[in-house]
Amino acid sequence: MNPALDEPRLRRLDELPSPRGLPLLGNLHQLDLPRLHNVLERWCAEFGSPFMMRFGRMQIFVSADAGLLQQALRDRPEGYRRVRAIESVLSEIGANGVFSAEGEAWRPQRKLIMQALNATHFRAFFPTLQAITARLHRRWDAAARRGDAVEMTADLVRFTVDVTTALAFGEDPNTLEQQGDVIQDHLALVFPTIFARINAPFPYWRTFRLPRDRRFDRAMQAINAHVDTLIERARRRMRDDPSPAPRNVLEAMLAARDEPDSGLDDAVVRANVLTLLLAGEDTTAHTLAWTLYFLAQDGARQDQLHAAAREVLGEAPVCPDFEGVRRLDAFEALAHEATRFKPIVPLIFLEPLADVELAGVRLPAGTPLFFVLRPAMLDERHFAGAGEFRPERWAAGHGLQPHDMRAYVQFGAGPRVCPGRHLAGVEIRLVLSMLARHFTLQLAVEPAAIREVMAFTMMPSEMPVRLSLRARGIQ
Repeated sequence: MNPALDEPRLRRLDELPSPRGLPLLGNLHQLDLPRLHNVLERWCAEFGSPFMMRFGRMQIFVSADAGLLQQALRDRPEGYRRVRAIESVLSEIGANGVFSAEGEAWRPQRKLIMQALNATHFRAFFPTLQAITARLHRRWDAAARRGDAVEMTADLVRFTVDVTTALAFGEDPNTLEQQGDVIQDHLALVFPTIFARINAPFPYWRTFRLPRDRRFDRAMQAINAHVDTLIERARRRMRDDPSPAPRNVLEAMLAARDEPDSGLDDAVVRANVLTLLLAGEDTTAHTLAWTLYFLAQDGARQDQLHAAAREVLGEAPVCPDFEGVRRLDAFEALAHEATRFKPIVPLIFLEPLADVELAGVRLPAGTPLFFVLRPAMLDERHFAGAGEFRPERWAAGHGLQPHDMRAYVQFGAGPRVCPGRHLAGVEIRLVLSMLARHFTLQLAVEPAAIREVMAFTMMPSEMPVRLSLRARGIQ
């Protein structure tokens, strides 16, 4: 018997099922970027997982297999990296920070960011978090009294920008109480532009600028000026008020940059300031917005969460102490369940650094791998009652089986798991408990009017909500 004959033959990528494309273009003409995740989800259902698609002559491996994704994420950075276009596009705008840096350039950046965003630091930062959340409460209280609809995504982005800037850079910009042009108006152009350029068939913007590219250039000029100001003020504080230990992420980066042989320079510091501004603004704000999409349609759940919030907050506008945050598990569970249905990260783009075999397919080094996340999260093999909105499935001892956490990768997995996940959890608990304690809410439009828009993260097209005050003293 010849053992080689008994081994299953590895398939080539072009032997996988594939949507029909056009000569030269491949499937490019079928990909509407704001709906890219929807298109790939539909093809997963039609062709199975994995399948192959083409960008021009480039062949792409597409999979919805949570196990394969975990394998790739846990083999980073040695075995896999993000697709090269991500690092290339971010590098040319000066934003190649801890999110997109690869290889040895990533390690010193990761160490700094992980230390600064360690969950043990949040107790000292809690009074600032509390004050910013109270500011959001005042804004919503005023809107409720006027009877105005609140565009929740915009307000939540202001909240997260204030939190991130205060924690990471030692300054509170208070965008929640400002009117007119604020930094997130410029930041809002960055992710859609990055996403479009990563998926462009060729880098046209390096040769000529369209009107949208010129708008992006003006936004980046304003953002870079803001970043330079943050760095300059941080250096001044370090000089005028020396501290034995860095007081925030930016001071830690500047101190490390000044160490001999640190491997860090001014460009790395600037890139990570921009990375933190972008990552802190978008992901948490959109997680909260999608959570409100579900909560606003469920009055009974609002009443349940009101009782839970009242038990911790009492008559206070926001959670009164850090110990209370630990008692707000139900609110983070609500966000987990919302993003199981409406993932902020519906797609992950990787490539192998060497030839590999995945799902019986031989893939050369550098092959683009597109992982589609939502199908696994809505699969009965991973989550019991997968089509039912049941936040209690995330509580300890819930008894709902199966409950496969490997299929939920909204914060990534492996060595490059999101360093900001603990901060996001605290923000989510504070905002949702404040909202449930003091307000009832309902959507100001029909749910079907709120569309999913892919722009690196998946955001709602709008999230207008009407708030009503809960009577004080009512259980």
